[in-house]
Amino acid sequence: MKTRVPLAQEVAETLAIQALTFIAGDAERLGRFLAVTGIGPSEIRAAAREPRFLAGVLDYLVSDHRLAAEFAAEAHCDPDHLAKAYVALGGEPWEREIP
Repeated sequence: MKTRVPLAQEVAETLAIQALTFIAGDAERLGRFLAVTGIGPSEIRAAAREPRFLAGVLDYLVSDHRLAAEFAAEAHCDPDHLAKAYVALGGEPWEREIP
């Protein structure tokens, strides 16, 4: 019998796949993503099935505040959901640097 994935993880995976689609939808964004991550274009489909890869997509996205804001606006989502989705996919919570 198949175990059901918690809804939070399903939502996080969906958001990360949307983020990957957003990145791949623009040649410049995709080129930068491939260069930074070191993944090849032919490896993306297989890697996208791995929750840790999807967490990495979100980590990459939020590393660029402008890019994260563009995605959040296009996806009609709260930017805070990106961090929550990252953690749901196994990423470590980010710590804010407070002066």
